[in-house]
Amino acid sequence: MKITVGILLLSSLLSGCSEDTQPQASLSPLASHFDNVVERGQYLAQAGDCTACHTQMGEPEFSGGKAIPTPFGKIYTSNLTSDKLTGLGEWNADEFWQAMHHGKSRDGRSLYPAFPYPSYSLVTRDDSDALFAYLQTVPAVEQLPPENELRFPYNTQLALNTWRALFFRPEAFSPNEQQTESWNRGAYLVQGLGHCAACHTPRGALGNSKTDIDLSGAHIEELGWDAVSLTRGVLSEKDKQGLVELLQTGVNERDVLSGPMAEVVLHSLQYLKSDDLGAMADYLSSLPEKATEKVRQLRVSESYTQELREAGQSIYVEQCADCHGKDGQGEPYRYPALAGNRGVTAASPNNAIRLLEAGGFGASTQGRPRPYGMPSFAHQLSDDESAAVLSYIRGAWGNSASAVSPEALRQH
Repeated sequence: MKITVGILLLSSLLSGCSEDTQPQASLSPLASHFDNVVERGQYLAQAGDCTACHTQMGEPEFSGGKAIPTPFGKIYTSNLTSDKLTGLGEWNADEFWQAMHHGKSRDGRSLYPAFPYPSYSLVTRDDSDALFAYLQTVPAVEQLPPENELRFPYNTQLALNTWRALFFRPEAFSPNEQQTESWNRGAYLVQGLGHCAACHTPRGALGNSKTDIDLSGAHIEELGWDAVSLTRGVLSEKDKQGLVELLQTGVNERDVLSGPMAEVVLHSLQYLKSDDLGAMADYLSSLPEKATEKVRQLRVSESYTQELREAGQSIYVEQCADCHGKDGQGEPYRYPALAGNRGVTAASPNNAIRLLEAGGFGASTQGRPRPYGMPSFAHQLSDDESAAVLSYIRGAWGNSASAVSPEALRQH
């Protein structure tokens, strides 16, 4: 997207605007959990899923250099170890707070929001200091990340400061006195450290979050997955308990998490305390259900839909029913139910297509160290057969989602 003269002038005017530099005085909603600062800092690093982005496969933890794909090019993550040359060894707590709260490096340069400071800005100064104290204990690894690979003009500070002027203001987390302590702790985790909006909120053309439909689900083009809506309306106590179990172990009686969300469970959520996960469930349950963005997909005529589903039923019986059951109810804690499955019946069939073609593998967690997996069917089923069985599943046992065109498979 071209940057107009008007936006350039706006950037020049606003890049020098002062930002809130007052430290947050409030204590962390999580402070009572821990006896010492470093222990809390480690927990915060897990809650923030820092390992997932700042650790390359096969490299020391937090040593950085992992490529984060964006619509504008690749961004390489920083080294968070205590190394003085390439890590945080020469940083102090004030400089770390500046990065977390203001999105600024220690030299004053603006950071790219691939480091989710629009969410981390809500983290209290108390927690920022605890997180920094923990990272200072991480063994030093000398490893300088590669230079970012961003297209012009997105590789300029001018463009980045324009983005900040338009879309970012440092915020302080403010507890809602009308809500419970649990609700506020959940809001703090979801909005701040958990940075759930980074994936689950749709983005505009410049990478800005569409806050009016916050957490309503989004397609992550660079990963090829959809992040489902987290706005489901009020949950029953049973559903809340099921959600906590799913987030903590990656599986519950009816569902299994796969894809990027399984990685979040692996690196982050499984380590959170049950009452914190319960707090997140309390908060999410309070969010009114929001309409998701319209999904572009190939339409299938009513007659062809019927043809696909009839063909798909026999494929399902032959290939799927042994695990998921002829009635689509699955097997508790082994094979997810397909009847009433929100992932299966989502407006976009993208995740269902990915799982059928590539297979699905849950996270190995403390609660479920040996999760069941789903094999890939890409080598067994043609595009037409895959479309047929998906169309059947999305329309059987009370499911009422649209059919899947074979063209959607060919475009995948």
